[in-house]
Amino acid sequence: MENSRYPKFTFTWIGGLVLLAGLFIGTMAVSFFGSFWKIAFRENLELKDWFLMLTNAAGFLTAIAFFDFFIVRPSTGKKLNFNFSPTNFYTYLLIFPMMIGMMFISEFITSLIPITGPFWGKYYEYFSQLMEQLTFEPVIMIIMTVIMAPIFEEIIFRGIIQKGLVNKGVDPRRAILYASIIFGLVHGNPWQFVGAVLLGCVLGLVYQKTKSLLLPMLLHGFNNLCSSMLVTYTKSESFADAFKISEWIILVIGIVLFSLFYYLFMKKYKVHYSEI
Repeated sequence: MENSRYPKFTFTWIGGLVLLAGLFIGTMAVSFFGSFWKIAFRENLELKDWFLMLTNAAGFLTAIAFFDFFIVRPSTGKKLNFNFSPTNFYTYLLIFPMMIGMMFISEFITSLIPITGPFWGKYYEYFSQLMEQLTFEPVIMIIMTVIMAPIFEEIIFRGIIQKGLVNKGVDPRRAILYASIIFGLVHGNPWQFVGAVLLGCVLGLVYQKTKSLLLPMLLHGFNNLCSSMLVTYTKSESFADAFKISEWIILVIGIVLFSLFYYLFMKKYKVHYSEI
């Protein structure tokens, strides 16, 4: 591992602050550019569908660049680099059904969170209105949710945070959980928090075993594609609503799928990849 071409950096609270600083500076730079354009050319770029996509990309890229230049290179002498190698086809046949199972389980748990009442009702109404404001041209939405988000978020949450914690000596299971909880918290609401944490755990397990960021990226993109299609064609992110079946049936199917393919992937499937 010492001769690996991948830097063995660690993740601490300082690294977290560096990521936040990069994210802030990147998004603010785009915001200042938008303000300049508005004053100079009297055109509000914030009304353009692609402007939010540009803002997100700038924030993520700057965060990753900051972590590379201020944490990774000074401590390891190497530039930030990740393994994106594909695995054998059998691996994909195991991880995608496992992912679908967890998606079903997370949907059931999320359905238990209240959406009515003096507190939850107002919070959910605010959240729903915010999501409606973010609904834009389908092509832009697909690019952001199915391509950009999986790439940038997996680099940060699995590639930097989870891997950095493992390199620091944190037990891999705890590192997966910590990275998943942070992943859930950044979504900023309880309905997405549950799904993000559970799905993040699956992504973390796959990354820990295969050592390739490609697989969690593909799984993340698949999850977001399913959500986008559900929202586009059924106006809901619920598989139960789409298939006209009970949430309890969704739960049972999810438990069966996840349990079976988790066992096959983590217990029966003995191949463990390593970075070289």
